[in-house]
Amino acid sequence: MKNHLLAIGLLAAFAPALGAQVRARTPFTANDALDVTTAQIADLSADGRWLLVTTASRRDGLGVDYRRDTDPTYLRVSPARVSLIDTRDGSQRDLFPTKVTVRSAQLSPDASRVAALVLRNDRLEPVVWDRASGRARTLPVPSGMYVAETSDLKWTADGTRLIVALHTDAWKRDEAAEFARMTRGPVFVQEGSDPFLTWDKLRRDGNMRAVYSLDATTGKATELLPMAMYQSFQLSEDDSLITWQADNTKKTDYDVIFGSDSRLMARRLSGDTPMELLPSVKGLSPVWARDGRHLAYSKEGRVYVRAIGDSAARQIAGPDSVSAARTASDTSPAARAARALARYAVVRWSPTADALLLSNAHGLWLAPLDRGAMTLVIATNDTVPSTPRVSPVAWSDDGRYLYLASASRSTWERGVTRFDRTTGQTMTLARDARLYGNVRLSKNGAVLVFSRGEGNHPQDVYIADAAMAGVRQLTTLNPALDSKTLASTRLINYHDADGKTRYGVVYLPAGYSTEQKYPTLFSVYEDFFDDTFDASLNVLSSQGYVVVKPSVGFETGFPGEAWLKGVTASANALVEAGIADSSKLGVYGTSYGGYATNLLITQTGRFRAAVNVSGKVDMVSFYTDSPRLGVRNIHAAEKSQDRIGATLWQQPQKYIAHSAIFFADRITTPLLLITGAQDPNVPADNTREMYYALRRLGKPVTWVNYMNSGHGTPGTTAEDFIDYHERISAFFDRQLKVAVKP
Repeated sequence: MKNHLLAIGLLAAFAPALGAQVRARTPFTANDALDVTTAQIADLSADGRWLLVTTASRRDGLGVDYRRDTDPTYLRVSPARVSLIDTRDGSQRDLFPTKVTVRSAQLSPDASRVAALVLRNDRLEPVVWDRASGRARTLPVPSGMYVAETSDLKWTADGTRLIVALHTDAWKRDEAAEFARMTRGPVFVQEGSDPFLTWDKLRRDGNMRAVYSLDATTGKATELLPMAMYQSFQLSEDDSLITWQADNTKKTDYDVIFGSDSRLMARRLSGDTPMELLPSVKGLSPVWARDGRHLAYSKEGRVYVRAIGDSAARQIAGPDSVSAARTASDTSPAARAARALARYAVVRWSPTADALLLSNAHGLWLAPLDRGAMTLVIATNDTVPSTPRVSPVAWSDDGRYLYLASASRSTWERGVTRFDRTTGQTMTLARDARLYGNVRLSKNGAVLVFSRGEGNHPQDVYIADAAMAGVRQLTTLNPALDSKTLASTRLINYHDADGKTRYGVVYLPAGYSTEQKYPTLFSVYEDFFDDTFDASLNVLSSQGYVVVKPSVGFETGFPGEAWLKGVTASANALVEAGIADSSKLGVYGTSYGGYATNLLITQTGRFRAAVNVSGKVDMVSFYTDSPRLGVRNIHAAEKSQDRIGATLWQQPQKYIAHSAIFFADRITTPLLLITGAQDPNVPADNTREMYYALRRLGKPVTWVNYMNSGHGTPGTTAEDFIDYHERISAFFDRQLKVAVKP
């Protein structure tokens, strides 16, 4: 108890200054949330001078046609500003006069041009922009074809051509007609003996495409791969070889979401016969080196590598078959731990293809291809709080320096570290309470670009040298937020009902005072640690609420207990610290968090108000629902997010026990249900069951169904987006801001 009281007690020191800073500010509203701008780093030139960035707001992405979700011929409109920044002086140039929906924006190797796929008239077009002239032109594609909705775009190494995937006009007509038949009829028949679920087949059809190179000057097209079903493809670094994954899936796979299989193939562009590198990649996740000629994958904890021209793959890490078989029967904790340490997974190749970065239960390792001694780069283990969370973000072109994003597991210490392969030393380049992301290193190793921001603030883009010194800010994306009342944040820790330490993120309203207790909302999902910017949460905090994101721990077969054990424990912590008013607690969540909210209030009457946004209430009907997602909902229930650990027929009682609808009579908490009528993820009909159940039982319930929207927050119109936030705020105000009757 002292731990979390101490953590929360730190809030008092910040309160007076906070109140003084924000008195002149105005509340952050849903309309403000629509205009918060975020940046994506698209590319960085080899010398680090030219930085390609796209920026967009939530308002830019409105207008989604959710009725066409999973239509392989549909692309969502998401306009963005595309800018080229000169990192020497920070000057910017926009590539297009207006915001455009763009994909795969990429600098040419010499940075003299930018290529991108731009959405125009419901089709992607290859566009090349010239830096010297500032002019953009659209490249033609072969007659009767267009850029595939599933395509990306790549420059060849010599900067003369672009690689794209194309569909035929006939393909588009056929697929659009099939989608219409499956959604509007007049008759839609599905046959259980077909190898694929009908919606799975439609999704897979998106990979039926041809691969072409387009001359970046003339637009002349050259076929590299004929029309077939390709899951992925790439050119080697020297442009002489093409590799691809040819779809080889036989039927719908119920064990893997969107499960598929393919053969890994290669062919020299000079015209040689295709080579089969792997007859099946199922469960292997192949990783290519930058040169496009070295391949790595892991299988049962063993790591294998193969180069083009090798007759077979060779193992470089992991247990040998003999010792693995000999120790498999030993199920003692020590033996299991030893086996886990001996198993490795591929993370990425070194730029020079002389080593692999691998992971195991102990941390990240560098493994040389000659199977020499491996080097521990950094120890990291989810079960050891003293080790940081790490992920590789960049690697110097000569292979010497490996950059890692690093974050403490117990406090807000986040930043970037650099491992030197020559010395074996790790250097901290940045470590503070700010959030870092989008780290890019120029090919010449001289320039780092990255995004950075204070807690609960959108991030801006920065530049520094390779040691992260001389940091300069390149963008100021949201100056309007300086006049808004954003929440301040603190990290807390507490013990759940099992005595395990959990963490939560507390967002305090502007002007927070330790002299009063606040109505408090708990935003639930799974684990929370970092204080990232959350627009919807700031709308609520601007209304005077403390908002908490608590973490929970799961056990397969008993997921419903997690929120009862974890969320109520975090509520205890806030109440005992004198922050939360115990009579004014609310809970809400979206998707899995909405499901958690509804299930939680069947187990406790602790909360006076609850909001379930796009969350299922009936695990039984959800199990075979949402046909557009194929086997996703079946897999989620059995094996992944829902963690039931069995099929509906193996453990039917588990599905009932984790369905709030069967315990609706126990609910005493006023409930607001919000759905999108076009949601293919958690169909609105599933949540609707709770509305009719509670109405039948005479309990307080409201159901809001946005008829044109999909999963979660409406992305259709500004009016729907604002209405959504205002309804939630008004609901909590009615339930939590009125005097409590004695």
